[in-house]
This record gives sequence, structure tokens and C-alpha cells, in this order.
Amino acid sequence: MINVLIVEDDPMVAEFNKQYVALVEGFQVVAVARSGDEALALLKEHDIDLVLLDIFMPGKTGIELLTAIRLQGLPTDAIVVSAACDQKHILAATRLGAVDYLIKPFEFERLQESLNAYREWATAVTSQPTVRQSDVDQLRQRKEQSFPQQVPKGIDRKTLQTVWHRIKQSGGQSFSTEELANLVGLTRISMRKYLEFIKQLDLLEHEISYGSVGRPIYKYRCLNPNSPLITRYF
Repeated sequence: MINVLIVEDDPMVAEFNKQYVALVEGFQVVAVARSGDEALALLKEHDIDLVLLDIFMPGKTGIELLTAIRLQGLPTDAIVVSAACDQKHILAATRLGAVDYLIKPFEFERLQESLNAYREWATAVTSQPTVRQSDVDQLRQRKEQSFPQQVPKGIDRKTLQTVWHRIKQSGGQSFSTEELANLVGLTRISMRKYLEFIKQLDLLEHEISYGSVGRPIYKYRCLNPNSPLITRYF
């Protein structure tokens, strides 16, 4: 069983994450910490394999906590779960050894995928004294293939390529479903399907705002315009 520590200052978010982890086979939440100092104390008190770590917290930030974990040589891995979506925090977390980075809000399936990949990796490297290169390569290949190879029903590959081309032209600026639909020549409902598919590949982030008449407005922003991941679907 993989022991998990959730480090999250928002009680509601912490509870959601705890329930999510409970749904994934092979994981159990040992404790929840509301601050970096509390997390460090719990890491020394319990046998923790994995930390689900927020970035913005009172006192120590998640990056400072991850730095302290590494400096103190604590034997635990970390998956960052945060609203911080800027390059600075993502690179810092990665360089400090975070095995994955999830940007809030996220779907349960994305966390499930991350935990499953971690479980496979942890099982492979702890089940035998030495690991072959072929074992490492196989695990990397499984992670890459965890994304669906077929586009969902209602998604046309050529249109998907056009949509992605327009998204790349946004230059990192946010755009609405309707704005992109007008550029490509699709209905707003059809465009939503394409954007949600691309979002599942972790290439878009989105937020919801409400206009004067109360209709939700979905705003998207491209996270990685140079990712080769989407090209396999063209």
C-alpha cells in the first residue's frame, strides 16, 4: 500500500483530494497537513511514500517545502496539485524532483492516471534489486500510451489540426469557445468538443466566468504550443 500525505490549506480541497485518492487502488491517505511546517513534522512521524503538494500555502510555500524535503533527505516523492500554472513554479517543482504537476482545477481521471503511473513505477523499482533499461523504457512507453490513441466520436482529425493551428496562433493569450469557433467556422457546441479533447491532453487550461446574462463563458489558454503529443491525432 502506498502511503500518501496531502498538503493543502483549503479544507474542502483537501477533502476532495482525499476522496479521490481513496478511489485509486493501492493508495491510502495517512494524514492531511495544512502547512509546510505541519507537513515536515508528519513526514518525520509517518512512513510517507508520496506527497500531494499544493504550492500556495501560509508560511512555507510548496516549493520551499519540497526544497526542505530534499535537503533533509526525506524518502518521499511528490506530485504537485496547484493552481500555480506559471513557468517559474512548474520548472522549480520539476527540478526539485516532483514526479508530476497537476493544475487546478483538474478532472479525477487526470489524478488517477498520475497515481497509476506512479504505482507502476514504484512497484517496478522496488520489486527487484536492479532494474534493466528495458524495464525503464517500458514504463515510459506505458505512460505515453495512457493517452487515448483514437479521437472521440464527433472529432474530425483534419478539423482538429485546424483548431490546434488557431490555438497556437493565440500566442499564449486566453480565448473563449465562441471566439475560436468563429475563426474556425464551427458552432460553439462543436468547438467545445475539440477544446475539451485538447484539454484532456493537458495542453489547455480553462476557467469559467459568467456574463451579464448569466451564461457561463469558457476561457482557454494554451499551456504548451510546441508539444508533439497532439500531432499523433492528426
